[in-house]
Formats: sequence, C-alpha cells, structure tokens
Amino acid sequence: MYSIQTKGVCAKEIKFSIKEGLIEDVNFLGGCPGNLIGISALVKGMKVEEVVNRLENTKCGSRATSCPDQLAKALKEYM
Repeated sequence: MYSIQTKGVCAKEIKFSIKEGLIEDVNFLGGCPGNLIGISALVKGMKVEEVVNRLENTKCGSRATSCPDQLAKALKEYM
C-alpha cells in the first residue's frame, strides 16, 4: 500500500493500492468520512489515468485543492 501526506485539506493522509493499472483500495485518514468513503468506493476498479482525469483540479470551497484533487496528485506521483 502506498501512502502520502496531504496538503491543504482536512484529510491528513491517503493510502492506496494499485494492481495492473487499476485501483484496488483507497483509504483517507481524516476528512469528511461519508464523502471520502464514497469516493473510495467509486474509484475502486477504475484505471489510474481515468481517476486522475476525473478528479484532478477539483476544488473544495475557496481552497485551491480538495481531497479528490489530492488523490489525483498522489496517483500522478505514483505513476
């Protein structure tokens, strides 16, 4: 499982695992539990590139980033 520390969001850490280019699992530490559990469930089984394309540059209110954007950044770093 790969782990990154987030920046600029409520969640403090994101852990994920990838197998053969597909997301197997995603877990957020902190943040809005219901939303992040939902995002985790939605991206399981998706291609990494598709998740990055869909979530990258998502904002959270007036913040420059969001938990989905941080996941996209982590996935890009992983690739």
